[in-house]
Amino acid sequence: MPDAEHRIWMQLRAHRLCGISFRRQVSIGPYIVDFVSFDKRLIVEIDGGQHASTQARRDRIRDTWLREQGFMVRRFWNNDIFENMDGVLEDIVAASKQQRPPSLTLPRKGGGDTPGLVEGSR
Repeated sequence: MPDAEHRIWMQLRAHRLCGISFRRQVSIGPYIVDFVSFDKRLIVEIDGGQHASTQARRDRIRDTWLREQGFMVRRFWNNDIFENMDGVLEDIVAASKQQRPPSLTLPRKGGGDTPGLVEGSR
């Protein structure tokens, strides 16, 4: 884990930030996100300098897809983590309090059917 991600993980792990549950390096559809709170439908991404130019278009496509799945995506630069951690954490807490559209049901870990109507159960 890069240093900036490690530093913010120390603030997010074990419900340390206002009791919010975060997981790190989680697959959501075709993407792996840095940090996610499924309860809050909130994704936190930490970006290095490569995202300023080479990754910008891919990040926009990815963020659009994640939003379509009902997540809010918050992106921060590495230097934000090093120079303004309090501001970053305040932003994450504020984002966690915003209303989200109803969440979509994601497949359970390990596969298997998702909960829902069984054919013929009406």
